[in-house]
Amino acid sequence: MVMHGELNVTYITLDGHVELHIYKYLYFVIMLTVYILIFICNSIILGLVMIHKNLHEPMYIFIAALLLNSVLFSTNIYPKLLIDFLSQKQIISYQVCLFQCFLFYSLYCSEFLLLAAMAYDRYVAICKPLQYPTIMRKRTMIILLILAWLLPACQVAVPVGLNANNKLCSFTLKGVFCNNSINHLYCDSSRAVTIYGVVVLLNLVFFPMLFILFTYAKILIISYQSCGEVRRKAAQTCLPHLLVLINYSCLVTYDIIIVRMASDFPKTARFVMTLQIVMYNPLFNPIIYGLKLREISKHLKRLFCQHKLK
Repeated sequence: MVMHGELNVTYITLDGHVELHIYKYLYFVIMLTVYILIFICNSIILGLVMIHKNLHEPMYIFIAALLLNSVLFSTNIYPKLLIDFLSQKQIISYQVCLFQCFLFYSLYCSEFLLLAAMAYDRYVAICKPLQYPTIMRKRTMIILLILAWLLPACQVAVPVGLNANNKLCSFTLKGVFCNNSINHLYCDSSRAVTIYGVVVLLNLVFFPMLFILFTYAKILIISYQSCGEVRRKAAQTCLPHLLVLINYSCLVTYDIIIVRMASDFPKTARFVMTLQIVMYNPLFNPIIYGLKLREISKHLKRLFCQHKLK
């Protein structure tokens, strides 16, 4: 417990770094490079969607929202991570730790709901093409976007708020940023909060995943019963979403394993897996969508060709 003026500020030590005194500059350069690439790659495609009118369709708007979410997710983690690499002590105040944990899971779960919105959009476009303009109106798209960000924020805020006044018996977190590992620091774990956390996981991850898989199964069945053009369109637009879903599913599994098996996991393995959680999707999402979706790929080629000509 550290005193600052009249305020009591509780600090938590982040003890998940490996050989930081030896590799701190290497870690810093690698992660700074990754963060810059994440910011630039996602921002380029976001800019293309905003500028070009032919990309002002629900599918591309949802992709832009997903990429924006990736930038916000990374900004929640990377600046603090980079500061810690060069600091003598890797500490964070308890209140800031809770806020980082809230943003981490709120934005993380938003990814699944955005992918579910994309799956619904693709289902309507491929399976009900004549009804698409009436179903996927601008108002419907806006409602889906608001829900994708609002629902996770509201549901994740409840356990974080309930834990805010929980008594801490440990002040050392086995991680490099704040996630559910913070629950290991409390003197008493609330059974109600644990059960609620499982409900949130089902609501914001498991059920959206089932919906996405069911939707793409329907798309697959209908596309194989249709002509070659429908099959080509289905493969072209659905494959990137499925690749991203597989990535997210693996990373959620990583996070659950790291949190539940914190004491049994080797520190180096935990460190590597934790960094993968914050590196893969934000970095590869714009690459997947930029290469696999023809309209975005076309605009990217034009953009870089113009720069070469200049």
